Amino acid sequence: MPHAASLLGFALVSLGLVLTPGPNMIYLISRSITQGPRAGVVSLGGVALGFVFYMLCAAFGITALLFAIPYAYDALRFAGAAYLLWMAWQALKPGGRSPFQVRKLAVDSPRKLFAMGFVTNLLNPKIAMLYLALLPQFIDPAAGNVLTQSLALGSIQIAISVSVNAMIALAAGSIALFLSTRPGWALLQRWLMGTVLAGLAVRMAVEARRG
Repeated sequence: MPHAASLLGFALVSLGLVLTPGPNMIYLISRSITQGPRAGVVSLGGVALGFVFYMLCAAFGITALLFAIPYAYDALRFAGAAYLLWMAWQALKPGGRSPFQVRKLAVDSPRKLFAMGFVTNLLNPKIAMLYLALLPQFIDPAAGNVLTQSLALGSIQIAISVSVNAMIALAAGSIALFLSTRPGWALLQRWLMGTVLAGLAVRMAVEARRG
């Protein structure tokens, strides 16, 4: 199993990323506002299946990578740091758009809602980078089986992401109304998340140099 510090660190990274607007959040909010919270939850089921798919692929792929390329960690860490900086800029740049400013969507069946949630997550570059570039830095081969650590960390990410997205989907309408009348809160959220992501990126890059 991973060390407690690794579990906590990856949990914080996962929380920071799920709170940062991306394709999954925008789709779930759009669907919930257009078709109701139940449709958002059904769509979230497809998103969750996408997380499981990524976790299994990354877990087995990371296991093979660690045995094949000794310096793979450094490359992945720097890639992850660069991606976090890009995400921070997306949150902080002027004129950023709130995910709660959504477009109307056609009413779909539960089967299509689930399938679209799955496809949206599979095509989400944020999730791909999370598993390919960020997760490996929290794995310590000396702490035990790499595959077990990957699955444990991935399970934490899935639990956090599904829980947060479920709350957002259920409360999307109320949140959208609140932010539309209080733009200062939306700006505060963007700056807070941008600062957190930038700090994580710097920490990741520094640790890579020390390694």
